[in-house]
Amino acid sequence: MSPTVDELRNEIRLAVGRYERVESTAFTKEALAAICEAVGAEIDQQRFPSKARMRADIRQAVDELADEAGSDSPFRKADLEAIAATLRSDE
Repeated sequence: MSPTVDELRNEIRLAVGRYERVESTAFTKEALAAICEAVGAEIDQQRFPSKARMRADIRQAVDELADEAGSDSPFRKADLEAIAATLRSDE
């Protein structure tokens, strides 16, 4: 059985040094910034860009999501799976 969206979000949070959440929530700006750093997407750590901009930067940095690099919409399950796989391979 494949992991749920919530399980994937928590796996990603833990992989970038954030904390696991019990309730289902989207990524905070701080979590997105940590993901950007982990996948090599350059952002200003002093003044975070918008969530949409960080999601687009993450998509651009993750090879499997390169086709959707311009998209700033919330992550779908396939996006989360690709991000989690990238973070697993970087360990």
